[in-house]
Amino acid sequence: MLIKDTQNCQYFTALDHTILCELLHPAKEAEGLAIHFSIAHAIVKPGETTLRHRLKTSAEIYYILEGEGIMYIDDEAAAVHSGQAIYIPPHSKQCIQNTGNLDLKFLCIVYPMWRREDEEVL
Repeated sequence: MLIKDTQNCQYFTALDHTILCELLHPAKEAEGLAIHFSIAHAIVKPGETTLRHRLKTSAEIYYILEGEGIMYIDDEAAAVHSGQAIYIPPHSKQCIQNTGNLDLKFLCIVYPMWRREDEEVL
């Protein structure tokens, strides 16, 4: 049985300046996961905005766990808050801004799984 806990996760600053912890990534698990997507826990601090970036071939879903912000995808912007899922198509220019007073926390689900060479900071 494989169980991952954000409390035991090693966070790092991702290319887009999101604070990130990879929860499940099939290429990085010794047990060989039978999935083709990856899941990461992300944090954006109050008043911060991630760098505009895109995934060249993967689609992404952000599921907002806590906080509030503004999601930017290509030429669109929308207020987002906990309980919402946001679909980000491949090739879309994206970033998210934390407009609240608390950490903006969300899950990043990437299909096919995230690969460094697929991400481009703009």
